[in-house]
Parts: sequence; structure tokens; C-alpha cells
Amino acid sequence: MSYIKTLALYVFAVTLFLAGVTHFIYDDGFAAMIPPFIPMRLEIVYMSAITEWMLSLLLVFPQTRRVAGIATAVFLIGVLPANIYAAIMGIPAPWDTDTSLVVLWIRPLLQPLLIWWVLVVSK
Repeated sequence: MSYIKTLALYVFAVTLFLAGVTHFIYDDGFAAMIPPFIPMRLEIVYMSAITEWMLSLLLVFPQTRRVAGIATAVFLIGVLPANIYAAIMGIPAPWDTDTSLVVLWIRPLLQPLLIWWVLVVSK
């Protein structure tokens, strides 16, 4: 694996792990991104945080990297509706009280880039 690809893999894995940490710190903010008709929103936030931790760790090991990359891409597709919902409804970022619409739309628009990134570095 090339140095740049390895670095990109570790940057992605660390970022994904830290994203999981933020789900516990700003749990109410992340729960607000889930439509109210979905039950157990806080529990979903915690499960997604743990999923992010597990996926980030599995990306590090060559034996599980490819499957973890695909699973991470599927996970990112799975959380995309919450990001779109938050942008449509103008729900601020979990760590903020007032987030501009431009910033809210950046997350779902960048999701395909994140999916591509994890698939490339996990090959």
C-alpha cells in the first residue's frame, strides 16, 4: 500500500472514531437529526457511535479492511437520510445552536466523497 493511501486510510479511520466520540458528547444534537417519528433516537445515536468505533478499528487491520470499507460505505449511505433531514429542516449541527443552511447542506453533499474515500483506501 502506498504511503499516501496508508495515510488516507488512517486519517479516515481516526476521523470516523472521533465522529463516534462526538455522538456521545453531543448526543441530544445528533438525536435531533433523526425524525421524531422514529423511536429510540438517543439509542440509535449511541449505536451509531459504537458502529463508527468498530468500523474505524476494523479498517486498520488488513484482514478486515476490505469488508470494513464496504460496511462503512453502507453505513454512510444509511445515515445519509438523517443528514438530509437535518439540512431540510434546518436543524443545527449537534454542537451548535445556529448553523447556516450552506453548512448544513455540505455534510450530505460530501457524503459521496466519503464513500468513495473509504472504498478506495480499503481496497
